[in-house]
Amino acid sequence: MHATRSDTLVAVATYNEIANVPQLIEGITATVPHADIVVIDDNSPDGTGQWCETKSRQLDRLLCLHRTDKLGLGSATNELIRHAVEQRYRYLVTLDADLSHPPGQIADLLHCIDQAAVPRPDVVIGSRYVNGGQIIGWPLHRRIMSRLVNTFARWTLRLPVRDCSGAFRCYRVECLRHLELDRIESRGYSYFEEILWRLHRQGAVFAEVPIHFVERQHGRTKITWYEAVSSVCLLARLGWQQWFGDKRSVSRSKRDRPSVKTKK
Repeated sequence: MHATRSDTLVAVATYNEIANVPQLIEGITATVPHADIVVIDDNSPDGTGQWCETKSRQLDRLLCLHRTDKLGLGSATNELIRHAVEQRYRYLVTLDADLSHPPGQIADLLHCIDQAAVPRPDVVIGSRYVNGGQIIGWPLHRRIMSRLVNTFARWTLRLPVRDCSGAFRCYRVECLRHLELDRIESRGYSYFEEILWRLHRQGAVFAEVPIHFVERQHGRTKITWYEAVSSVCLLARLGWQQWFGDKRSVSRSKRDRPSVKTKK
């Protein structure tokens, strides 16, 4: 990493994204040249990890972490959060490696979380489902499935946001320090709903900014019907805890702070 470290870390989990990750890294450095970047790769057979390792020797703000097996998006994101907390960053930005999340909009998330608003947001979500947000290139069945999952998550987990499942987010690292990451059950795509739920129970404040989500142009989506069904089952289990389990917050009281803002 660069001798003068940034207060912002942009983090990406990869598996078989060699067709996308060079353009992604270029887009991140063009948008937020001051930010540090970390890529965690699950031993991609297509050479993604090797490319990132080579690139890190040329780009001193880039760090590549390697795992020996495909352990899943959730566990990879846990490792990225641990890294951000241990290295004492102020902000952590996460986004998908397939260019569906436009790196050019990272600045919008950082601007929103860094503004002197009251209450200040702890998590800013790049949202497909607020005014101005768009999904480009998805077939109808994927739009319907995504809407249903988000509606189900909002209702069962009582989440006060429109886009619960997207990974394009900026976290205030301070609010992540109190998370018990080992208690997070999901290792797949339902991870993003679960971590919002756990942060909400801590009293975190959420904000959403509109993004243009674009279907990947290269490679194949990693989500399967099995993963989708497993995610819904986990959300139902967490929802049972939300409605009938222990509702005590472990930090700031949600009665004292609003939970969501939307930037239009």
